[in-house]
Order: sequence, then C-alpha cells, then structure tokens
Amino acid sequence: MKGQLIIGLDLGSSAIRIVAGQLMQEKGEAGALTCIGAAETKSEGISKAGISSFEDAVSSISACLDQAERVIGIPIEEVYVSIGGTQIEVTDAKGIIGVSRNDQTIKTEDIARAIEAARAYAQTPNYEIIHVLPRKFTVDSQTDIKDPIGMQGIRLESEVKIIQGLANHLRNITKAVFRTKVDIVELVYSPIAAAEAVMGKRAKEQGVCVVNMGATTTGMAVYEDNDLVHAATFPIGSDHITSDLVYTLRTSFDVAERLKRARGNAKPDDLDKEDIVDLKDYGAEVSEEVQLKFVAEVIEARAEEIFEKVEAELKTIERSGMLPAGIILTGGGAKLPGITEVARRVFHLPAAVGASSLESSVPELVQDPAFATAVGLVEWGYEAERNEEGGGFSGSGLLGGIIGKASDPLKRIFKSFMP
Repeated sequence: MKGQLIIGLDLGSSAIRIVAGQLMQEKGEAGALTCIGAAETKSEGISKAGISSFEDAVSSISACLDQAERVIGIPIEEVYVSIGGTQIEVTDAKGIIGVSRNDQTIKTEDIARAIEAARAYAQTPNYEIIHVLPRKFTVDSQTDIKDPIGMQGIRLESEVKIIQGLANHLRNITKAVFRTKVDIVELVYSPIAAAEAVMGKRAKEQGVCVVNMGATTTGMAVYEDNDLVHAATFPIGSDHITSDLVYTLRTSFDVAERLKRARGNAKPDDLDKEDIVDLKDYGAEVSEEVQLKFVAEVIEARAEEIFEKVEAELKTIERSGMLPAGIILTGGGAKLPGITEVARRVFHLPAAVGASSLESSVPELVQDPAFATAVGLVEWGYEAERNEEGGGFSGSGLLGGIIGKASDPLKRIFKSFMP
C-alpha cells in the first residue's frame, strides 16, 4: 500500500471535485495519508445527484480527471466515487445463523455468513446494495458485542445497516465514470463520505450529526458509539436559496448566485437597512438597489427549512437534542456566513462548519467544506484498503476483509460497464 494513490471523485450537481491522496513514506516506514492534489470543474449533466444528460456528464467527469492528472502528474486509473440522491435507502437488517463446529468457536467465516444472511433478508427488488455496515452482534443471549471472533456460542445474530440504491441510478453513474476509462473501486454514500472527512473519533463516539449541504440535495449522517445510526438525503439544497432570491429580487439565476456567494448572509440581525448593493455590480443588465438585510432574510428562511427537515428526521430516530457533539455542517452551502447560528437555533445543539485534518499540499482546498465529500472518499478508501490488507473485521463499519464480500454483486455490475 506504500505510495499507493487513493482518488476520491465527488459527482456534485454544481461541481465535480477530485482529491488525490497518497500514503507517504518516512524514514523507511509508512507515514500518514497526505493529499497531493485536488481539482474542481463545473458539473454538467448531473442533477439531484443523478445523471440528467449522459454525454454532458461524461465530458464533465473527463475534464475534472484531466485537470487532476495535470495537478498530480500521475495517471488516474481507479477512483472511489460518491453516490447520493433520494434514490438511496437506508434500512436495518438482522441475520441469524447457527455455529455448527464441535468447539462452537466463532470464526471469521461465521461472521461473514451472519452478515450475508442479513444482506439477503434486506435485498429490495430493483435495488442494489451499496454498503453492508455491521453494527453489533448477539452470541446466544449476550448482546451488544462488537467483535465476536474467538467467542463460543451456538447462535450468532448480526445487526447491520443496509444502504442500497435504485439499480438504474447506480448503473447510470457507474457507466458514466467507466466511459472516462477509469475503474471504480467502490461507490460510497455521499453523507457518509462527508462525515468521514470532518468527524473526529470523540464526536463519533459521543453522538454527532453531519449535515452535507449540496447544491440540489442535503444529506445527513448520524453517528453514536462509533456506529452509523441513521443517514438520509433530502431533495433540497443551496440552489433553492438562489432560486428564492431569483423570485424575490426578480433577477436571473446567475446574478442571484453571484450575490449569494459574495454578500450572502443567513443572519439578518448582523445587517442594517442602510446596507445596500446594486444588482448591476453582479451582472444584472439594469441598475437596481436591494437591501442586504432583505437578502439575508430570504436566505435565513430557506436555511431554516433545510434544517427543519433534518430535525424532523432526528425526531423520528429519537435523537433530537440528544447528540452531545452537536451538528457539523459541510458542503458548499455551509460556507454561508451566519449558517451555524441558524443551525444552533433549529437543532438546539452546538453547531460548527467542519474541516478536514488531512495533511495536504493544498490545505485551502482540503479544508474547504465543499471538498468534504471528496476528502472523505480518500479517507474511506485508505481505511478500506488497510482493513483489506489486514484481512480482518472492521468494527467501525468500513468495508474491508470479510465485509468486502458483501459488495461483490455490485462489483459484478461495475464489470459489465467496463470498456
């Protein structure tokens, strides 16, 4: 694994982003994972985390790959790819098997069978399983076991989190990537990838919700006791804030987007009525003055709506106001000034904008909330490949070793699209 490239490809609706990580070697020993380059291009042909125009999507992905290769100076052969959208389902499943060997000692193959039993039970028609994330096991009557290898028992039960996506949605994404002549190592659910980039071990143990605010979708991932508790995606994002400004200011989308990025604020109380800008300075054809306080009120209202959808989901899983590590915001929408104050008010929890701690030659990009998913894909890939090298069980939920076997059907789908 020394010196191996790990590439994260985030397919967003507004931008496609790539982060390249490498395991550096120091004094004859393997060093830390380091980001050696990143690239970003405008996204075409991708809407709401799905393919809306196949050829445009292929061209956008190719352009970003070419830019990334020029930055790092190394050809890109395989990538970890984000997958999101409302076409993804997150469910719980259980698998039960009997331990038939004479000494009744639980081994790796028993865990694999228990996980596969849960996977088979949860399979939904027209859906393909992306992740099988084991949470805990039960041996006979002993519950809440993280790693049962070596224990004795006659009945082994697994409790897993199944993440599966609509088959056509996954196939369109994979086909578009394969058309660019690169291989897919694994598809990773976007909210989980973003969480990997910004979530510390302590937060993951105490309880935390990572909210990834994309252009057309918002994802959430809730962790507690080092396990994924829940994840979901909503069809609303920061582009909806821009659309609100289009209607209220009666201007074009491009002008509203420039205004939002340059002077947008989600906290109207920070502004006075005397704070005025001219839309012509942001590309409008005619001069028109608007109050920044009014713009902030529009932004605040939509941000509250986005967070209220996440809060409603937290209530359904009985975690509302009960996550000590609070809310971590990522994605391009998280860069709006005042957004954390809105989050604190809606969730009644501490909130902050997340930043990756990954070592990098381009820290300004790696720590950009918009790059969180791409960075998380690299960190996910590093953990997955390290676990696979060790051949063991990953209690953190990252695919590796025996858990990787659960993704074999999806890998067969990948191969059907290889050029």
